[in-house]
Amino acid sequence: MPKPSTAAPPSGVAAPANYEVALQELEALIARMDAGDLPLDELLVSYQRGAALLQFCRDKLQAIEDQVKVLEDGVLKPWKTP
Repeated sequence: MPKPSTAAPPSGVAAPANYEVALQELEALIARMDAGDLPLDELLVSYQRGAALLQFCRDKLQAIEDQVKVLEDGVLKPWKTP
């Protein structure tokens, strides 16, 4: 049985430029998958890409949340990108 894929994008697929681009691509993927007209192989690739985009978005949101927590304590720390 194959191992589940990791959140890294498949080779040859670029990481999104930013959160908004990742979210837009993820929403488009979900719409195509929900339509139910993707072949099985393409469905699997779309699912893997969606998982990678979801992890990218979660990482970005966590980084923002961490920075906001620091700001709320009155201390500004430099932005750390994951």
